[in-house]
Amino acid sequence: MPTEITDPSDPCLRDYVSLTDVALRRRAEPERGLYIAESEKVIRRALRAGHRPRSYLMARRWLTDLADLVEQAEADGVPVYVGEHEVIERLTGFHLHRGALASMQRPVLPEVTDLVREARRVMVLEDIVDHTNVGAIFRSAAALGVDAVLVTPRCADPLYRRSIRVSMGTVFQVPWTRIDPWPGGIEVLHDAGFTVAAMALSDDSVSLDELEAAPPERLALVVGTEGDGLSSRTVAAADLTVRIPMAGEVDSLNVAAASAVAMWALRRRS
Repeated sequence: MPTEITDPSDPCLRDYVSLTDVALRRRAEPERGLYIAESEKVIRRALRAGHRPRSYLMARRWLTDLADLVEQAEADGVPVYVGEHEVIERLTGFHLHRGALASMQRPVLPEVTDLVREARRVMVLEDIVDHTNVGAIFRSAAALGVDAVLVTPRCADPLYRRSIRVSMGTVFQVPWTRIDPWPGGIEVLHDAGFTVAAMALSDDSVSLDELEAAPPERLALVVGTEGDGLSSRTVAAADLTVRIPMAGEVDSLNVAAASAVAMWALRRRS
């Protein structure tokens, strides 16, 4: 049976304490081996991906809508906590209006070489710190047939609550891992047979139109952090740089928008 919560300070609820953006940025969820899935859709996608729940937290009215999930949790010995909205809000720091939260066990990330072994299109996210952009890129990657996403050591966490939400749970659908060291990891991609293309504004960059006309069989496309773009070391180590043809005296797009344009142009056609 679900456990009624009345005391937000209950140590059993430690996973859910202070889930506001500011608090989460100060707390290293990866080091605790967990992430928070928010909403029925996201939780179900995480479960379909094989991720294991540690516990669930929901308002009472959602026990009916999520009855199958609650029943499975009870069978597996996974705690289900229910409470009034006011208690949950005091615990988490925000109003829960998407049905439920789940504390999920963070999966072990695969090695880069294993992840890209069969891949033909790979996105590399270099030091993108905005979780909304990370989530949006994953959503585009899922929609446009990208085989894998690699994130550099300083890139925002794809399993951060906002990243998951913006991605609509596609962070569980697109295979990903961290590539470390970076940009030294470019050699790993070269060894795996990838052409590495850096999206950057440079004098010797080629137009996306040119790359689209004759794309390499295996391509890793690197996009950079908001504002500064890619590091000079990354650009130097890449096989080529590529730019999106622009009009209206605009020199660049938001990294999520630029990524989506490039992914669509360079998508696999067979």
